[in-house]
Amino acid sequence: MSRVGEFLEALRAEEVEPEQVVEVLRSALGDPTLELRFMLQPDEPLVDERGRPVPDGLDGARKSFAVERGGITLGQVVWLPRTEEQRALLPSVVAAAGLAIEMARLRVELRRRLEEVEASRARLAAVADQERHRLERDLHDGAQQRLVSIGLALRHAQHQIGSDSGEASKTLDGAVAEVAATIDELRELAHGLRPTALQAGLGPALRELVSRVPVAVEVAATPDRYPPDIEAAAYFVACEGLANAVKHAGAERIALDVARHDSRLVVSVADDGMGGADADAGSGLLGLSDRVAAYGGTLHIDSVRGRGTRITAELPCVS
Repeated sequence: MSRVGEFLEALRAEEVEPEQVVEVLRSALGDPTLELRFMLQPDEPLVDERGRPVPDGLDGARKSFAVERGGITLGQVVWLPRTEEQRALLPSVVAAAGLAIEMARLRVELRRRLEEVEASRARLAAVADQERHRLERDLHDGAQQRLVSIGLALRHAQHQIGSDSGEASKTLDGAVAEVAATIDELRELAHGLRPTALQAGLGPALRELVSRVPVAVEVAATPDRYPPDIEAAAYFVACEGLANAVKHAGAERIALDVARHDSRLVVSVADDGMGGADADAGSGLLGLSDRVAAYGGTLHIDSVRGRGTRITAELPCVS
């Protein structure tokens, strides 16, 4: 019992984690195989201290003991009592550790719910990316092709009118120019939605992207392939970082680096611009932060005024 009391004091001092109560129970009851199973919801399987579901039932001579506090079932202790003394000691040990067990259960439940929210956000982001891909295909196969046909028809009409038409020819020239500009805008929009270059990999897509940037960009990109949603997220991080450097930072040089570090895909966009970027001041970086978070990643912005900006995204990538 003294071991439980010492643990509770350390818990109140925030020196230990509530989930460590499992080890305390094992020590106090002399059973290194003891398990603490938490009930998060009555209709859900019991889980261990890491939130992983555990199989129902008992094996061998192991026994279960329901853990309740304040009339609420928190879970159960599954253990192998070796003596009557241990069996008699169990209720008082569990009762003494009740606060720690309840805190551990609440923390496990919170982690599980956060994981469910992140998974839901990732699914929504994946659906959004699929919709973007559909829109890109529709724009390319529909509106762009029709505008190209209109432009050709206008040019053909101009040839039929001939060079003597004067003002009519000028009007047709202007119409063709407007059609061409609209086609370019649609292509740019479609490219921003979901680049077809990603079909060849993240590296080629990024190199094609920087070829349209009006300042010098040094690219270091991994040739490896990643899950489609992770590649799309990494691509949009690069897009937003480059756009921020060119349009707002007045950068003359940009470094784009994409590499895998253990189980994370790290995307970094650094520029030598004016700095002072603030994610809360505009929708671009804020939306980018939400996109990265939807995949369980993190976005860091290091931007000191007068010293440039570095945007770094870390995306989970387990294969």
